[in-house]
Amino acid sequence: MSLIKDTFGNLPDGAPVHLYTLANENGLAVKISTLGGAVVELQAPGRDGKPDNLVLGYDTVDEYLNNGGYLGALVGRYANRIGDGRFELNGKTYELARNEKDINHLHGGKLGFSHRVWRDEALNQGPEPVLGLSLHSPDGEEGYPGSLSVSVHYSLTQNNALHIRYSASIDRPCPVNLTNHTYFNLAGAGSGDVLNHEMQINADSFTPCDEKLLPTGEFRPVAGTPLDFRRPAVIGDRIGDDYGQLKKAGGYDHNWVLNRNGEGQSLAARVHEPVSGRVMEVFTTEPGVQFYSGNFLPRALAGRGGKTYGWRFGLCLETQHYPDSPNRPEFPSSILNPGHDYNQHTTFKFSSQ
Repeated sequence: MSLIKDTFGNLPDGAPVHLYTLANENGLAVKISTLGGAVVELQAPGRDGKPDNLVLGYDTVDEYLNNGGYLGALVGRYANRIGDGRFELNGKTYELARNEKDINHLHGGKLGFSHRVWRDEALNQGPEPVLGLSLHSPDGEEGYPGSLSVSVHYSLTQNNALHIRYSASIDRPCPVNLTNHTYFNLAGAGSGDVLNHEMQINADSFTPCDEKLLPTGEFRPVAGTPLDFRRPAVIGDRIGDDYGQLKKAGGYDHNWVLNRNGEGQSLAARVHEPVSGRVMEVFTTEPGVQFYSGNFLPRALAGRGGKTYGWRFGLCLETQHYPDSPNRPEFPSSILNPGHDYNQHTTFKFSSQ
């Protein structure tokens, strides 16, 4: 097991950006940038034992600053959408930055956590190396109330599990919803689209969306719909079905209501790529997972290592609270109050078959 720190580049003002590599003895290696806490690269072996990079990323700091898509990044204060960029809390209306078509607030706003340089600390060089990242979000940033302190710990285990542990505290009530926005392609980043991947999601229902991709407040059973992944199904088999929810989102871009089992981590999803044999299992403490099939990726995007990414070349499994929860009292509350800690734990475990 190892944890290595390198220089990744510099911001326009000259501030340094670091790149950490966590590696185990089984061929799994993860590169994480202090810019956005982004997972820049993740090497994992397939059935043949040969490693390949499984995540979409960029080679330079400038590309992360100037290109969209939130590739690999930590997002907050609120992952996903808040409708019309506003919410009401304790009798007061808060206006947030509207950075999705000047309508919705998306992934924390115009300068969310994905574009901040996080303070970094290598917490140990022991059997499981840990990279600690932290930042401070001042009162009023992007329109949010309260002074928020956030910590994220990345760790890698010998059994090929990447753990992401989030914690936060605040001095005024505010919605907080953190996640990681890595795009995965288990066949190898840049190798093609993800439509041949087999997906399984541990959920009996989902939250349908309207034309603005905001939840309607309904909890709809997945049974009888193209969003039924209770048993493994090939992503491409139904993504083009004549179904209203798929048409609104241009594919899969929905929140699944996870079948929770207790207070700890539960299985959220399992993905299998049949050619390489790679498997990724996702476990989380969160109530939902947003499965996004890369519907808004451009047709040609220059990616890491000279690769070109295209439409649906990666999938995201964003473990989180439900979209627009601050405006939906019927959803689990995402409000963080002073004196209480926000805690979230998500694990991505890799294997092959």
